[in-house]
Amino acid sequence: MTGPNGAAQDGTARPAADRTGEPGESAIRQYPGRADGTAAVNGAGGAHGVSGTDGTGGVHGTRDGAGGAHGVSGADAVNGAHGTGGAHDDDAELLARVFLSRVLEPGDTVGGRWLRELGAVHVARRLREGRLPLPGVSQKRWAGLCARAARADPARDLAAARDTGVRFLRPGDTEWPAQLDDLGDARPTGLWVRGGPSLRIWALRSVALVGARACTEYGAHMAATLAAGLAERGWVVVSGGAYGVDGAAHRGTLGSGGATVAVLACGVDRPYPRGHTELIDRIARQGVVVGELPPGDHPTPSRFIVRNRVIAALTRGTVVVEAAYRSGSLVTARAAQRLGRHTMGVPGPATSALSAGVHELLRGGATLVTDAEEVIELVGDMGELAPDRRGPVLPRDLLAPDARHVLAALPARGPATAHEIARGAGTTADDAIARLYELRSLGYVERHGEGWKLTRQAMISSRTGRDGC
Repeated sequence: MTGPNGAAQDGTARPAADRTGEPGESAIRQYPGRADGTAAVNGAGGAHGVSGTDGTGGVHGTRDGAGGAHGVSGADAVNGAHGTGGAHDDDAELLARVFLSRVLEPGDTVGGRWLRELGAVHVARRLREGRLPLPGVSQKRWAGLCARAARADPARDLAAARDTGVRFLRPGDTEWPAQLDDLGDARPTGLWVRGGPSLRIWALRSVALVGARACTEYGAHMAATLAAGLAERGWVVVSGGAYGVDGAAHRGTLGSGGATVAVLACGVDRPYPRGHTELIDRIARQGVVVGELPPGDHPTPSRFIVRNRVIAALTRGTVVVEAAYRSGSLVTARAAQRLGRHTMGVPGPATSALSAGVHELLRGGATLVTDAEEVIELVGDMGELAPDRRGPVLPRDLLAPDARHVLAALPARGPATAHEIARGAGTTADDAIARLYELRSLGYVERHGEGWKLTRQAMISSRTGRDGC
């Protein structure tokens, strides 16, 4: 039985299959709202504002907030009852995508077609009403989706996200990585993100490193070495957070003070595998953890496979370190090939079953690589190795406040370590490193041995009082 806002009255947890009600990214991340239901500018709405039983919600929620003057929450929020334009339409769209992230399974192309043709609010309303099915599904499947919809509670998911430092991104948000749009109708309904750096900026210079969970010592060594080499050259390493090659890639990146992204097949507040809880928590502090599933959702075998398309689409190229013939990492590589991304493989012993899948991939057109420079040489063909800039690509006054503080902490001449910069900026070393990688991608700073320094163009623009753009 459900309450007036679509929440189960017995307090049972909702299933993890709805993905079309997404609140504004800035609302979840920056302005967590007040307990009385009022929200700051761009607020996410207060405790009563996002899920009031009478649908009146918070009074001051604005455009990017999940609250709103008419309480776009519960059943009315998903049904778009108060979405009369402007802020209300945006709130309704946000909540509809959050709702659908729990109802639709990741990669559901039928649901993706509904979203493209009808819009998130309309699809969410039809699922809530549960009457005539939308095109492309059987009556049985429609009934299953409607049952999930009856238990979904987007306001509760947003509150859980806010409490765990998670934000929700939807297509069109400023932080949304546009390359995910290449997935067409399989594009994520939205992304749940844990970690401070901008996912969009980090994805611009990223490479996926994937491979076997039960990897050999050779595989772990190659993954860690490649990851460290890429990180030292300013590239972001993306992987899936699993045991084996994934874990080695993340650790190699973190160990070199680099930037890494973990794409999970579960809620980003629920690290999986559990043996990697500490690692994934560290990635969230120093990098970014991403997933399509709402808070508290569990992984399934099919979700692991479907998750791999996001890794492939997010990055400029995929490197497979070790993989047997039926390895899920080959799914990532083949998805990268279909998307026109570079696909690479690290060769292994001809007698090793864990290299058989990589060798098959190489015979099918992937490029053989053995070190980070060979990877960068290849992905640079796609424009990732940018020519010398005349100046930074974004004016300083448009940088996020945290990034400006870190930039101001760099010495006018010569390098400084991340710890020295962190002290000057009044932040942690992990946060400083994350911001330094953002600033590097924007042309402000560069690596110098074990430290960081301003680029020549940034020093010139600082002296002349202007920023190149």
